[in-house]
Amino acid sequence: MTPFSAGRRHLDLGVVSGLAVLAVLVILSLTTDVQLIAVFAAGTIVASLLTTPRRTTDVAIAALLAAVGAGVWHGSLGTLDWAVRVLLCALLSLVGIQGAALRERREGRLERMTVIAETAQRAVLRAMPTAIGSVGLAARYVSATAEALVGGDLYEVAATPFGVRVIVGDVRGKGLEAVQTAAAVLGAFRAAAFTAPDIAVLARTIDETLARMIGDEEFVTAIVGEFHGDRVTLANCGHHPPLLVVGAEVETADTGEPALPLGLGAEPMLTEHPWPVGARVLFYTDGLVEARDGHGEFFPLDEYAAELGEGSVEEALDRLVERLLAWGGHRMSDDLALVLAESEQR
Repeated sequence: MTPFSAGRRHLDLGVVSGLAVLAVLVILSLTTDVQLIAVFAAGTIVASLLTTPRRTTDVAIAALLAAVGAGVWHGSLGTLDWAVRVLLCALLSLVGIQGAALRERREGRLERMTVIAETAQRAVLRAMPTAIGSVGLAARYVSATAEALVGGDLYEVAATPFGVRVIVGDVRGKGLEAVQTAAAVLGAFRAAAFTAPDIAVLARTIDETLARMIGDEEFVTAIVGEFHGDRVTLANCGHHPPLLVVGAEVETADTGEPALPLGLGAEPMLTEHPWPVGARVLFYTDGLVEARDGHGEFFPLDEYAAELGEGSVEEALDRLVERLLAWGGHRMSDDLALVLAESEQR
């Protein structure tokens, strides 16, 4: 560290831009006979779009000083025309300062709401255990870009008398309402997972609970799985089928005819699949297959799916997330939930 690094300050883009605009206008005023005194406030307006009210005020003061000085080099100091132009510059600068204050308050409210929504979402999504019995588990939640609202992606796992049960889903919509809907789904899953005789009944129970709580146009796509011995049973409610990884071979699980999402009268059929030791299943939401690169190309999941069988489940998910973020330039338009389960030695 150099001796002066601790005292350095980053240049404020708003101040720099505002003063640059002001400088150009002052030069034009000096080199021409055009009276630009009132227009000097443009520097303040530009600054108000990019920086704080206090720093916008600094630019406004510079604009007013330049307006007063313009009366000297134009020989109009003290005239009525000069006074009116200076007054206009002052009024426009005040508008800029007020605009900066309003923008700062609006951005502050948006930031607080985003924090509240994200906190609520994190409270809904409990930490995934690393293993339940002979099922190894890992989960990842990737938030979307700052421009996107908080979504309603969800996941949960439960050790029941019938086997280890898991749900992964995606609520239609975003924001706090989506988080509330996700909480309702997870609450219904946690309540019914220990008593429903099979996961089709479990899905219907969640559907009935959700239908009483949401509007006609709202729904949740979800996949429910049950691990028992060397078999995995799936019930798909309008969601992406999971990937089955056995050694170096990867296939999309055939979950039968698509069923309606939760909240719309879901009646999923059950499909059963082999679950040998070492096999893995990846459950995921839209954020994985709908991510695009700068050219609009979708993330090529098929190219990287075989890597899901390499390393631990934690390492495999981290690697997949890194691939995804690199593909999209570290920008995502939708949240992402991933759950990777592995059949471990019994």
